[in-house]
Amino acid sequence: MISLHGQHVLVVGGSSGIGLATAKAAVEAGAHVTIAGRSEAKLELAVQALGHGSVGKPVDAMDDASVEAFFADGKIWNHVVATTGAGGRGEISRIAMADAFAAMNGKFWTYFRVARAAKIASGGSLTLVSGALGSKPAPGAALVSAINAAIEGLTRGLAIDFAPTRVNTVSPGIIDTPLWDRMPAADKTAMYAKAAATLPARRIGQPQDVGQAILFLMTNPFATGSVLHLDGGSMLL
Repeated sequence: MISLHGQHVLVVGGSSGIGLATAKAAVEAGAHVTIAGRSEAKLELAVQALGHGSVGKPVDAMDDASVEAFFADGKIWNHVVATTGAGGRGEISRIAMADAFAAMNGKFWTYFRVARAAKIASGGSLTLVSGALGSKPAPGAALVSAINAAIEGLTRGLAIDFAPTRVNTVSPGIIDTPLWDRMPAADKTAMYAKAAATLPARRIGQPQDVGQAILFLMTNPFATGSVLHLDGGSMLL
C-alpha cells in the first residue's frame, strides 16, 4: 500500500475533478493535503469532503502576483500537483487571439508559474496533467494539442533542471469530469457512450483513475521525465 504518511502535498486545481480525486487519494495515503484554487466557495466544499485536516487556500494561478504571494511563505512541499485549464478548441482561424492567449495562460503558463515558484523537497515531486491531444491530435483541437505538447516538453526539461526532484506528467484521455458539463447533457451522454463502446478498455475514465496514476508518479522514486498515457487505449486506435 502506498504511504504518504507525514508528507505535505499541494494540489493546485484541487477543488474538483481530477485535482479533487488526487487530493482524496493523497489523504487516504496519509498525507497532509492542501488544495488551492480560485473559488473559495468550491475550496470550502472540497475541504469538507476531504476531511482529515485538509486545508484550502485561494490562489489565481493565472496571475503572477497571486502565485508569488501564495508561495512567499517559503513552505517546502514534498509533492506538488497542478491540474488546471480548459478551452482552446475550434478552428484556429475562428479563435480570437485573446482567447488563444487565455487558453495558453490557463494551462501551460499556470504550470510554469507553479513550477518556478513552488519550493519542493529534494527527492520530492512535481506532477502535471496534460491530455491525449498532445500526442494524438483531432480536428478542431490544434491549439489544445499544442498546449498539451508544450507541457510534456516542459516536463522533460524540468526533470533535468530540478533533479533530484522528480517531474512527471499524466496524459489522460476522456475523463468524466465537470469540464464536460458545458456540453448539452444529451451530447455528453452520447459522447461517453460512443467512447465506452470504442475504447479497448470499454469504459471512459473516472477522476480517481487519474488520481491513482498521479499518486504512482508521486511516490515512485525512479519515475521522472515521464509522460504516463492513461487513455483507455485510445492511442491504439
